[in-house]
Amino acid sequence: MAYGDRVLQQGVRGDDVAELQLRLAGFRGTLLDGDFGPGTALQVKAFQRDVMRLSQPSGVVDRATFQAIDAFADRFPIDFRQLRCPCGVCDGFGQGRFKGLYMPGGKGLEQFHRYEYPGVHRLILWAARALFAYREDVQFLFSSGYRCAVENERKGRTTTNHHGKAVDIDTVLPPGMGKREDMERCNAIRGLLVEKANAQIGWLARNRKSLEPADIAPTWVHYDVREYEPAYLRDEFFCRDLAGLNRRLPIGV
Repeated sequence: MAYGDRVLQQGVRGDDVAELQLRLAGFRGTLLDGDFGPGTALQVKAFQRDVMRLSQPSGVVDRATFQAIDAFADRFPIDFRQLRCPCGVCDGFGQGRFKGLYMPGGKGLEQFHRYEYPGVHRLILWAARALFAYREDVQFLFSSGYRCAVENERKGRTTTNHHGKAVDIDTVLPPGMGKREDMERCNAIRGLLVEKANAQIGWLARNRKSLEPADIAPTWVHYDVREYEPAYLRDEFFCRDLAGLNRRLPIGV
């Protein structure tokens, strides 16, 4: 069943549910398993309450909710120029190399997976949109998006998080704001993402969105999907442009 072709509510299953779960990743967030259970209902209710401003959210995705999700995407477009790899060798999103290859001693662990994924994971970008909605008082930008193996080697980096699994989010400082205030604001943003998006600080739990702690990212917010299992890191979940992120489909309900 295509996304938008039917009303979605608890008890239904399918690829359209997985697409809904992805688009609402910044509102609580659950697995992209295509099973509309209580966790997905919480996602929908959070979106209906916090974005649609419904006093009695239903948890049912009807035509109005589908339309509101599309409008939400339009309100918070993603500038893919900020996400492109700066190496000048790849096309901006790696060369698709090293699938199934790991750094020495790290076989089977995603943090050591060298694969250059084909774009940035859509889940993390839709989740970033929710952050932008919750903090409309702040001007955000992506200070780092894709960094391929060429760029990592050039800069002496060993992490593979930015092979499509992570973004670094920065804020534009208003006049007079110094480093201490910037650090405090980034800590507040991390706290918001833990509360609203079910993100974790660090990488202890599987299948959770992760944030670098303040001692690693003092004046920016690093957001990644490194701890997701391979089933949720399939190539189809990655995108290279706004059309691929939004995947706008007609609403038939």
